[in-house]
Amino acid sequence: MTLALLGAVLTVLAPTSSGAFALRSDAFTAGAAIPRQFTCQGDDRSPPLAWSGAPAGTRSFALIVDDPDAPDPAHPRPTPWVHWVVYNLPADASALAAGAALPSGARAGRSDRGQTAYHGPCPPIGRHRYVFTLYALDTVLPDLGAPTAAALRDAMRGHVLGTAELIGVNVKRA
Repeated sequence: MTLALLGAVLTVLAPTSSGAFALRSDAFTAGAAIPRQFTCQGDDRSPPLAWSGAPAGTRSFALIVDDPDAPDPAHPRPTPWVHWVVYNLPADASALAAGAALPSGARAGRSDRGQTAYHGPCPPIGRHRYVFTLYALDTVLPDLGAPTAAALRDAMRGHVLGTAELIGVNVKRA
């Protein structure tokens, strides 16, 4: 699959009565550059995100943001570098404002940097893709503490009703 095709991906379709499950941002479009203020070169705050078309029966959402091109797009790691892990976003939520605190009940997991807050794109070399994946779940997960993305994926197994993706890019700046 080419980078252009991946960049064009805005949603992963899930069967719903209200249409496709979709994730978007008012800060950047699918395949476009993530604005500086949402990267380590800027304020390093999370971009605004909004979603629609959640599958029927959704009881919570989880969000994982990762970089499959780390550390070097020519030689990526076997597993993506994780930038943000969030779970138990309320089922009635449909957005996260830029740099906003998580809504009541939502929990943060641990990024590969070891922190529970968003840390934005900061590629060491070349052009990297940043994949924002929102999961619609049929349950509210138990308190997992501050799980890694892998631990969260394990906890979600068998509970995912649908996923929506938004891919942005960032390039190493001098």
